[in-house]
Amino acid sequence: MSVHWPIIRRCLASPLRTAAVDDRRSYRAAELLVAALHVAGAIRASCQTPTVGVMIPSSGAFPVAALAGWMLGKVVVPLNFLLKPGELQYVIDDCGTDTVVTVGPMLEHLGTPPNVGRWIKMDELDFRGIPDPVWPRSASDEDLAVLLYTSGTSGKPKGVMLTHGNLTANVGQVTDWIDFQPADSLLGVLPQFHSFGLTVLTLLPLMVGRKTIYSARFVPSRIIKLIREHRPTILVAIPSMYNALMTVKDAGPDDFRSLRVVVSGGEPLSEAVLTGFRERFGVTINEGYGLTETSPVTNWCRPGEWRPRSVGMPLPRVVQRIVDPATGRAVAPGEEGEIQISGPNVMKGYYKLPEQTRDVFTPDGFFRTGDIGRFDHDGHLYITGRLKEMIIVGGENVFPREIEEVLNQHPSVSASAVIGMHDPMRGELPFAFVETAEGAEFHEKTLLSWCREHLAGYKVPTGIVRVEALPRNPTGKIMRRELKAQLPGAEQG
Repeated sequence: MSVHWPIIRRCLASPLRTAAVDDRRSYRAAELLVAALHVAGAIRASCQTPTVGVMIPSSGAFPVAALAGWMLGKVVVPLNFLLKPGELQYVIDDCGTDTVVTVGPMLEHLGTPPNVGRWIKMDELDFRGIPDPVWPRSASDEDLAVLLYTSGTSGKPKGVMLTHGNLTANVGQVTDWIDFQPADSLLGVLPQFHSFGLTVLTLLPLMVGRKTIYSARFVPSRIIKLIREHRPTILVAIPSMYNALMTVKDAGPDDFRSLRVVVSGGEPLSEAVLTGFRERFGVTINEGYGLTETSPVTNWCRPGEWRPRSVGMPLPRVVQRIVDPATGRAVAPGEEGEIQISGPNVMKGYYKLPEQTRDVFTPDGFFRTGDIGRFDHDGHLYITGRLKEMIIVGGENVFPREIEEVLNQHPSVSASAVIGMHDPMRGELPFAFVETAEGAEFHEKTLLSWCREHLAGYKVPTGIVRVEALPRNPTGKIMRRELKAQLPGAEQG
């Protein structure tokens, strides 16, 4: 099914409904459609390639541009405007587009924009009058809808090919899992160039007819103000955002009373953030799980099903299994292994990378996530680490997340990251980097003693250093490969 046709039908069914509110204006459903027709006319006059780029801050303008591309049968490429110039140019060259839809302030923000055939600036288009007619094209489940480029935590970004079937399936899986109410509204604080922001905070509310409030920049005080003003019922964010909201001094439990669903994803939710948010605001954050390659949502811990550190059970029509990475055999509940996923939401593959596509799928069609986890006996999933981040200390497997959870529970630590450091005797040793809490002092010996109290001896970091800020990508994930350059002796190779 075409991803855009359900949106079009929903807008036509209730044209006067407020569909989106952003920093500049609000959009009725009919206004979204008319604006999309105007932008489609501009794309049709300019774009000769199968792909069209969209580089717009989180707002109601993003779905307008995406709808315009899909109406014309284009593959939409959401561009991460937070990338470095060379990385952004690589994505534009790799997807082969000759046109990017954007807004003037975005180009000013970039300073030196990448090379592309034509920029369509939405703020310079004339949206008055009746747009030229465009009959929206239909697409099959197998037709590409978007190319979403991974954040490049290791190597160059890869274009994840998500089809119309992938995206519509994932929206259907989420709506079958969560009972959306007529009065529900969502607060959109995630970038729409990311799969989480695209599917959950853009496509889903448009398809089910729920209002979304967008903010182009995540400013904690601004988000609290939006919650007070609009009283959303659903908040989806990443852990670092929830942590930042706790820095707003005048925020309190009353500000969050309208929320009935509060979900975290994108990175592990630390015990410190979970506990701090619950004690400060009386809100329990439930975790979800997914990957760009799975459109993205595969698990979601529903309200009332919360379990410590669980990301919930698999969504409908998602098939998950935990296998021994060495043998490929399924393991029993409670045992750890690699998470593998199958379902209609799993990507078609990586764009122009057939070998890498083959490598991430098993012979029977399951996607190898590279994440390590376990199921409990009731089918709830727990993420315990990354296969590639696993540290082998004298033959023992150590996952950074376990050490980070211990460090993050210390009152002087606000965030931490653990990576492997080469050791000639034991192969590798864990080494930790920490951000200190506001006003706290850093004492390496104190933190090492804390780790010895709570971890097996071989899991205790060989050293801990303080950094001003851990390197993160735009969605909040820690860029561990950048920390390797800060290891003792790294300068000498």
